[in-house]
Amino acid sequence: MKFVVSSADMLSHLQAVSRVISSKNTLPILDNFLFSLENRELVITASDLESTMTTRMPIENSEGKGSVAVPARLLTDTLKEIADQPLTFDISTENYSVIITTGSGKFTIVGYNGEDFPQYPVLKDDGKISVKIDPETLYQGITKTIFATADDELRPVMNGIFLEFSEENMTFVASDAHKLVRYKRSDVTTEGESSFIFPKKPATLLKNILPREKNDVIVEFDDKNAFFTLSEYKLICRLVEGKYPSYNSVIPTDNPRKLIVDRLALLNKLRTVSVYSSQSSNLVKLELAPNNLTVSAQDLDFSISGYEKISCQYEGEPMEIGFKSTFLIEILNNLSSPEIIMELSDPSRAAILLPVEKDTEDEDVLMLIMPMMVNV
Repeated sequence: MKFVVSSADMLSHLQAVSRVISSKNTLPILDNFLFSLENRELVITASDLESTMTTRMPIENSEGKGSVAVPARLLTDTLKEIADQPLTFDISTENYSVIITTGSGKFTIVGYNGEDFPQYPVLKDDGKISVKIDPETLYQGITKTIFATADDELRPVMNGIFLEFSEENMTFVASDAHKLVRYKRSDVTTEGESSFIFPKKPATLLKNILPREKNDVIVEFDDKNAFFTLSEYKLICRLVEGKYPSYNSVIPTDNPRKLIVDRLALLNKLRTVSVYSSQSSNLVKLELAPNNLTVSAQDLDFSISGYEKISCQYEGEPMEIGFKSTFLIEILNNLSSPEIIMELSDPSRAAILLPVEKDTEDEDVLMLIMPMMVNV
């Protein structure tokens, strides 16, 4: 088979799908891209068995049809060094040799039989659920939650984003037991209730290609796999098996103390003061007083300490509460509102952070952080 393609266009597609390929593949064939040519369309596939991504490229000048596996790293490294120009691929379906001709040179690569590449799974017709989601909505849902996923081998259900669909809304949830994010969208609804746990790696892959998507993303899933179909890409992933914990039960509902503060001001103070916290605990202490917030930290081992004061809106009883600074900074970085509301009950219960201003009326963002014991 033979086809002509733009080097820059092909490199863009290859780099998008190459992120699927694992550095430690169990099957040698997975170190390759699968090229499939038919009806003037080139389909490029990459997989690590758990996740598979395909991309489609229309080809105006092509001959024949077939499939071949091409070494991924060798091909991408070659295209990175070639200026944008037409490339002619001449591929033998007998010995799988790949000859790439440029305007000034020629490269020969040894490919492999495309039939050795693993087949991706098929969704069950009886248990399949399908929903269309705006790409910006899906991107925001993943972006706002993925930082809160865990990396826990003993509890794999915590290592992904929980997507929950209902007749009222769509909810994205992620938690590592120290922090939790719940992101609801009222503009995405389904008939009946359904859910799945989206693994972190394919979620990251999808997040990288969503900003370029203009059309709705078709999400289809059953109890084992999920398919995400975009205009030029398709992501297939094996879902995390197991039941996601009841996240609503850990969100405190009675929070009499409410603090409103400038998000960037608090973030800057935390970054400054956290330098003085203990390296083992990263503990920072928030002292709430009427219209005043003090952020402090100390490391007794090195006899260092520091504090910063911030003006805020707070009318409740004085209170002290401790947090791991890195977790609180992460949460503030992932809230976009200029001002945030912090809802508190007592120093031993979780704090809730909410944006004062929403990016869109259809969203509902809630972030939760567990406190740490403050050493008196």
